[in-house]
Formats: sequence, structure tokens, C-alpha cells
Amino acid sequence: MLQLLATCAFGIESSVRYELIQLGYDARIVGPGRVQFDGDERAIARANLWLRTADRVLIVVSRFTAGDFDALFETTKALPWEAWIPANGAFPVRGRSRHSRLTSVPAVQRSVKRAIVDRLMSAHKVRQLPEDGPLYGVEIALLNDEATLTIDTTGPSLHKRGYRQFVGRAPMKETLAAALVQLSFWQAGRPLIDPFCGSGTIAIEAALIGRNIAPGLQRDFPAEFWPRLAGKIWNEEREAARATICPPLNERVMGTDIDADALRLARRHAEAAGVTDDVHFQQRSFADLTSKREYGCVIANPPYGARLGEKEEVASLHRTIPEVLRALPTWSHYILTAQPEFEKLIGKTADRRRKLFNGRIECTYYQFHGPKPGVRPTTVKPAIAEDAANVAPNGSHDLQKRPDRNARPAFGGMTSKTHEQAELFRSRLSKRARHLRRWPSKRDIHCYRLYERDIPEVPLVVDRYEDHVHIVEYERPHERDVAEHADWLDLMRTVAGESLDVDTRQVFCKHKGRQRDKTQHEKTDNSGYEIVVREGGLRFVVNLTDYVDTGLFLDHRIARGLVRDASRERRILNLFAYTGAFSVYAAKGFARSVTTVDWSTTYLDWARRNFSLNGLGGERYEFVRADAREFLDGLSSREEYDVVVIDPPTFSNSKRTEQVWDVQRDHAELLRAVLRHTSRGGVIYFSTNFRRFQLDEAGIPARSIHEISRQTVPEDFRNRRIHRCWVLEK
Repeated sequence: MLQLLATCAFGIESSVRYELIQLGYDARIVGPGRVQFDGDERAIARANLWLRTADRVLIVVSRFTAGDFDALFETTKALPWEAWIPANGAFPVRGRSRHSRLTSVPAVQRSVKRAIVDRLMSAHKVRQLPEDGPLYGVEIALLNDEATLTIDTTGPSLHKRGYRQFVGRAPMKETLAAALVQLSFWQAGRPLIDPFCGSGTIAIEAALIGRNIAPGLQRDFPAEFWPRLAGKIWNEEREAARATICPPLNERVMGTDIDADALRLARRHAEAAGVTDDVHFQQRSFADLTSKREYGCVIANPPYGARLGEKEEVASLHRTIPEVLRALPTWSHYILTAQPEFEKLIGKTADRRRKLFNGRIECTYYQFHGPKPGVRPTTVKPAIAEDAANVAPNGSHDLQKRPDRNARPAFGGMTSKTHEQAELFRSRLSKRARHLRRWPSKRDIHCYRLYERDIPEVPLVVDRYEDHVHIVEYERPHERDVAEHADWLDLMRTVAGESLDVDTRQVFCKHKGRQRDKTQHEKTDNSGYEIVVREGGLRFVVNLTDYVDTGLFLDHRIARGLVRDASRERRILNLFAYTGAFSVYAAKGFARSVTTVDWSTTYLDWARRNFSLNGLGGERYEFVRADAREFLDGLSSREEYDVVVIDPPTFSNSKRTEQVWDVQRDHAELLRAVLRHTSRGGVIYFSTNFRRFQLDEAGIPARSIHEISRQTVPEDFRNRRIHRCWVLEK
């Protein structure tokens, strides 16, 4: 009986041990990357052909203490090397030493080589050893002065299966890929997707496992040509391996990637491995990952971002993982990454984790377990609706269809608390919708607020724009992780559509964080979904996707009407004009002239579209791209306006100007500059939505200052301090 050693990468020793036990051998882990087992000559052939996760199969010739070179030489020379190595055998010697007195590896190798040469020349009764025959790779490993001598039966590492003739960017070894599959819940018949498949190694190894194709069938091994092992053993083991290959998979393994060149390599590798019909490769971004199949496994090796400048990009990709994977609520997910704070980035703790090495890169294999096959988790339906849907005609519950409330998706999922909040939200929205249902026909108001964080646990603002719904979520502490919160928000979006009888495709959700020294109109998307809405007999373009604000502030509905009423035959100035809604109202109020000022070309173009939409055009209407303060500084002393509208942002630190705007700090100076260009008896409408704002009346030389906030906040706004508004008279 031979003492054999299977070597492997650190972290996957248990996989190698499991494979050896499956082959019928009593295996034990004897150190990092080393699994020992006993077997005969046939075991050498079988292990080389079948081991998927090991690197090499070694014959242990001897273990002994070697505290000096004399002990090393004499003990090595006394071993029966001739039982393995013939007179013409090639036997290069590799060595390594750790925590031993014999620290010079080259000297150790030379000593072992000389000892074997002396033994073979004496045993074979020859004067020279040509070393032009079969290969017998010898290794001397020293650890704590204990020497282990082995002969390599494998040659090139077992990860070289023979199917990967071309190497893509950042390739993964086949042995590691096989280990990732074996360490997952996947088995043939279940779906499997690798969403960062690259040149296809994980998907191909899974197909080989699913088909029970021995990984070593397509390659040779040095031990095949040893006189002691050559012959029928290898032929018999190869034939036995071919006889156990299973039919093509009825559920193909899928690999997706955004790199078309990598996918071309993957298809060529799959063809070379003989699993073309078992693997499907598709060009697709990770964000678009989806499947109609259930109870599958995602095994992913996302980019590591080792290069300078890539780390933040990779971290951003990792943050998207929970929201993408929640689309597969019955699946289990396995992610290999070198990102040290991966769990913190995704906001979720893995069910299991294992340290592995991808080449020389230290990684962690994170495992997120989904429900067992046949068990459906509670996902998006409210609890009451689920129960009603699963009641059989005789009044009993269909337990096979009923979701298990204890089963949770690996990412996302609902709790009873979530469903309670959804029902409260539904009730409140339905009540408000009934209260305001006559506004379009009776008041000609087609855009209005329905819900404004009425329920503290549901911090949403819901506005109706004609037959569309616009939802903005505000920050509020909660116990949900990223994916659970995304499911929560999807449920609220569905509830809003159902409660208001609006197609869910016409319900749009956005998130609004705390305003921290930024402009209030930042871009969040590029979808460009626009509709035309009616207000006060006028028409406006609103964008429901690209910005937190839509282009029409509904809380200024009454204020816009006041400006229209005050505009007849008067000169109007609209500073910080945004999309020009106040300007349109003034023009339709028969203003003598309207000057619309904003720094953004996007919003000025938007304002021009609103003018055109309402049949307004001509020299009386001027659009000026400028900072408000610079515009005022550029006016001559004779240029005056009769009505000025100022609705500035709370903060603005645009990259295009060096100035930072702070409404509390800068409003008095701005109003003094505006008053210098306001006609005698002219008025200024000034508003802000900064809640802690304090108007500096003492620093503003106006004849009168009146706050009209109560009159200008519409009744559909529960928050009566949504804005504050003043009228100043010159």
C-alpha cells in the first residue's frame, strides 16, 4: 500500500478530502494544502483522472528528521529509489525549507540529488544516468527539521485540464472554480449563473461536474509512462471514467459578462471541454441579471479592482449586489472577492465565509443561503392577500403553495411589519384620493400632493401628475438592509399604484438624502421620461425620472397665481428661475416684459420649452444664463423691474462658479441688490424652503415686508411649512 499526498491551494483542503472519500479512500488533512491518503498503483491513476480541486498527486517516499546535511544525505541514499526510478529516468529535484536548520534550498536540493544518484547508480549497476527517460519529479520539503521526500505523479498542475488553450484577463484556475461549485448548494438539475463569467471557467467546471466528466480525461500524466505503472491500469481507469459520463444537462449552466471578447473565449473553451450543449454564454451586464427559474445558485467572482483608480469603481459595483440579487428570491448566492469590507459595503452578513486564494490574492468566499427547494419565501404580497390566495375551495389552506413565513430570501424579503406598514399606507392613500378626486374637474387642478410622510414609518412624499404618480423617499432610520429596503420600496410603489388606480409603470420612485452643501436640483437618472401637465389653464413639461424635483414645484401653485395677477403691464424679473414656471404665469398675466435668469442652460432650455408649449414668444421674453448676483451687478442704474420673483436654493456650490450660495447668509445682500433695481412701488416675492430660515428684516431697506406663507401653501400640503414666502415693497 502506498502513502499518497494530494496538494491543493490553501482553503480547499476539505474539498479535496471529500473528493478522495467519494473515490473510496480514507483521506485526512495533514497540513495547509496537503491531504494524505493510502492506495495502490490504481489509486494514482484514479486520483489524477478524477480530482477536480487538487493540484498534484505525490507518492510519499519517506519522512524523517534531517537536522544536518549528513543525516539528509545518508537517509535519502538509503531509500529504495530504484523501485520507482529506472536507470534512464529523469528526476529533477525541487525543494523548500521552512523553520528548519537547513535553510539553503539550493544546497538541500544538491544533497538530495547526489544521494539519489549514488543510490541509483549502485542499484542499477551503471556508471552514468542519462535522464532521458520518463519524468519523476522529486521534491524535498523541510518543515521544523522534518524532511518529506515525494515523487510527483502529475506533472503540470491538475488545473491544466487541456480545454483552455487561450487565457483571458484575470483568469481563475480550474481547480479553484471547481471548488467554488463544490462548496455551493448547486447540483445538476438546478439553475446556475455566473454573472461575471469572463472566459467561462466556473460555468465549464460546473458542467463537467454535472455531467460527471473526469477532469483529467483530456491530458497525459508522467506516471502513465513509468514502467511500474504503464499499461492497462491507466487504460482501464480512462475507460471506466468514460463509461460514467452522464447525458447532457437538462438545465444548462449560464455564464454572462459584458465583455464580448471574453465570451468568445468562453465558447471556445466550452467546445474544447466537450460541454458546448451544457453551457450558455450571453452578453449582459450584472445590473440586468434575472431568471425565471427558481432555487438556483449564483456563483460570482466580481472584479477585484487591484489597479489604482479602480477600487472605488469596484466598491460601487459591490454596493449594487444586494439590489440585483434580490430579483432571485429563491436562489442561493456565492461570491468570491478580495474586497476586505465586502459585508459592510453590501450591508449584510454572510451565512458562511471561507478564506481562499485566487492565485496569490487573498480572498473570501461569501455564502448567502436561500430557501430550500420547494419552500417559497414571503416576498411581495401582503400577508392577508397571501392567505386569501391560498385558501382552497373547501376552505382549507393549500400548504404546498402557501409561502413559509420563516423562509427568507438570501437578499431582500418582507416581514409582517412591512406588510402592516403597506396596509396603513394603502388606507391613507385611498382616503386622500377620495378627498381630492374632484379637484381635476371642479378646480382644474391636475397635479397635487396626496401624501406627505403622514405615517412616520413610511417616509414618502406622493404627488399626482395627471395620470402619473411621483414618489420621493426621505431618509429615516430603519432596520432593513439594502435589499430588504429595496423590496420595501417596491411594495410601497405597488401599493401606491393600486390605491390610486394608476399603472405601476407610471409610478416613479426616487430617494432624497439630506441636503449637504449641494444644489437642490441634482441629476439622478438619464431616462428622460417626460409628460405635459396642466395647471391654472397652462401647460408645463415635467420630468419624472431624471431629477428629484420634477420641474414644477407644486407648493408654489398659489404663489404663481399671485404673480400672474400682479403682472399686467409690468416688467417682471425671475431670478433663480429653474424651469421658468413663474415666468410663464407672468407672461400669461399680460406682463410688459419677462426676464428669466438661471445659471443652468438645461433649465433655461426647459423654460423656453414651457414658453413655447403655451404659445409664448417674442422680444418681450428674455432668457439670461447668469449667476443671480452677477446679473444684478451687470445692470445699469436705470434698469428697473416692477415685479421680482426670487426662489433660491438653500445651498449652491456649482463647479462653474467660485461663489458658494447660502440662503441664510446671503439673502439680505441679494435683496438689497434687487431693491436697487426695483421700481418705486414695485414688489418682490421672496420664498425659501429652508426650515430654519430667519429673514433679516433689519438689513433690508424695504418700505414694507409681509409674510404670506399661510396664504401661499396649498391645502393639499399637510406640511404648512413646506415653504415660507414674503412680499417686499420698494
